[in-house]
Amino acid sequence: MTHDQHDVDDHVDHTTGHQQTHGHAHGHNHAHGPADYGRAFAIGVALNLSFVLVEAVFGVIGHSLALLADAGHNLSDVLAMLMAWGATALARRPPSVRFTYGLRSSSILAALANAVFLLVVTGGIAWEAIQRLLQPAPVDGGIVIGVAAFGVLINTGTALLFMAGRKGDMNVRAAFLHMASDAVVSLGVVIAGIVMLFTHWFWLDSTVSLLISAVIVIATWGLLRDSTQLALHGVPEGIETEVVRAYLATLPNVTAVHDLHIWAMSTTETALTAHLVMPNGYPGDALLNQIGDELQLRFRIDHPTLQVETGDPAHPCALAPDHRV
Repeated sequence: MTHDQHDVDDHVDHTTGHQQTHGHAHGHNHAHGPADYGRAFAIGVALNLSFVLVEAVFGVIGHSLALLADAGHNLSDVLAMLMAWGATALARRPPSVRFTYGLRSSSILAALANAVFLLVVTGGIAWEAIQRLLQPAPVDGGIVIGVAAFGVLINTGTALLFMAGRKGDMNVRAAFLHMASDAVVSLGVVIAGIVMLFTHWFWLDSTVSLLISAVIVIATWGLLRDSTQLALHGVPEGIETEVVRAYLATLPNVTAVHDLHIWAMSTTETALTAHLVMPNGYPGDALLNQIGDELQLRFRIDHPTLQVETGDPAHPCALAPDHRV
C-alpha cells in the first residue's frame, strides 16, 4: 500500500459473527495512473490521418488496391489511437456514486470496439482484392512506390513516439506495435510496386492486399480475444489464479481461501477480491499492507480487497463453495 492511500474498514459483522476487513492495498512500486501520452497521440493521429488521405487519393489515381487496403488499415489505426487516447482520458476521471470504479473499463471497451471494426474493414478489403485478382487492372507502380515509401517514414516516426512507454502501458504498447507493423506492411507495398514497375505483374497488387488483410486478421484476432476476455472479467494474461490462491493460503494464520476473483479494471490495472479464513481474527493493518505490496510485486495486482473471517462453523460463509459467485 502506498503511504498516500490507505483505506481499510475493519468491523465485526454481528449477524454472522465473522470479523471482516475490506482494504485497498497498492504496491509501493505501482505508478498512480497511466503516463500522459496525449502529445504523442495527437501527433500520431495528425500524421497518420494525413497519410490516410494521401494513400486514398493516390490509390484511386494509381488504381492500386494495395494502397487502398493500406489506407483502410491506417485509418483503423487512427481510430484505434483516438479511442485509446479518449479511453486514457476517461480512465483519469475520479470515481462517482454511479461509477464507483471511475471509467477505467473504457480502455477495454475501446480495444474491443477497435478489434471488431478492424475485422469488418479487413473483410471488405479482402473481398475487393479477390474480385480484382480475378480481373487484374493496370497499376501505376511509380505511385505505389512513392506513397508506400512515405508511409514507411510516417509509421516509423509514429512508432518512435510510443517506444519509450511500450513496456509500462498496454495501450501505449499496442500503439507502438500497430505503427511498427504498419511500417513493415508499407515496406511490403514498396517491394510490390517495384516488382510491378518492371514486370507488369498487376495481379501482385491484389495479392499484396490479401497478404495485408491476413496480417491484420492475425494481429486483430489476438486483440479481439484478449479484449473480449477482459470485458467478460476474465483473469488477465500473465496471472495464474491458482498461483495467487496458493500464495494467499501460505499467509500467516490463514487456514482457507475462498471467493477468490481476479479481473481487469482497465487495460493497465487488475483487481482482486478474496475471503481469508483466519481463526485468530483480524491480523492488523501491517499484514494487510504487506499482502498488498506482495500482490502488486508478484502478480501486478493493483487493487486487492480482502475479507477476513474466523471460520466459525456455526456461521459458515455462504460464498465458500467454489461454484458460488
